Amino acid sequence: MLGLTDYESKAYLSLTSLISATASEISEDSGVPLSRTYDILKSLHKKGFLEITRGKPLIYRVVPPQDVFEKSRMKIKEELDEAESEVINIYESQISKSPAPIWLIYGSDKIVKKEIKIIGRAKSTLHIAAGFMFHEEVEKLNEALNKSLKRGVQIRIIAAPYNITDDEKIDISEDIKKLDCEIKTFQIPFIKAIIRDKKEMLLIFCKFKDGSVISQTAIGVWNQYTEFVETITDLYNLVWTMDLFNMTTDYK
Repeated sequence: MLGLTDYESKAYLSLTSLISATASEISEDSGVPLSRTYDILKSLHKKGFLEITRGKPLIYRVVPPQDVFEKSRMKIKEELDEAESEVINIYESQISKSPAPIWLIYGSDKIVKKEIKIIGRAKSTLHIAAGFMFHEEVEKLNEALNKSLKRGVQIRIIAAPYNITDDEKIDISEDIKKLDCEIKTFQIPFIKAIIRDKKEMLLIFCKFKDGSVISQTAIGVWNQYTEFVETITDLYNLVWTMDLFNMTTDYK
């Protein structure tokens, strides 16, 4: 139970019914030998299952079970998240070695999660073109991008001032301007791209009707062909430098 040994479980369950007790009372109620009880209770205290009141004898008081289970639940979630991250990193690091490192991702939620993971892996540069955004996406990307900026990643963004997604307006550039990075605003086509360290890129496409993006049709093309990604990065930088579209520049 909750990673406890057999004796720890017996002592803890005993204390949940006694609420507050001495070591000898817990030993008698739980069946744990008194010679082992003190060490068992000390271990439970370190793990956050009980509190100790100083005195002669020591008084042991159970921590409310809901608090214990909530703490354990959070710890298990953190361990699962860490394990997932490690496995995904191993998996994705090997994809580039496969014969065809190009994958399709369907659905706006999955695409946004992939964008955030790509941003989180950036070590030196991120190049982003945002012709459209999904609802609540800008806030999520801003959070991830701010973390990258704190790590010293150089970020360039070409963004449309706004777009319509599922018939609702999204002010892209207004929200992105909160970032402390290089940004250029231009009404680019309905396409989105994130390029990381010249090593991987994600292109996102959507069908649109009457100028409104249909988020249900979103498709992401995740590409790890280094030569191709390097070429696209160079083209991005060329467009940025030449300022072909008389974009409004906002250097922060």
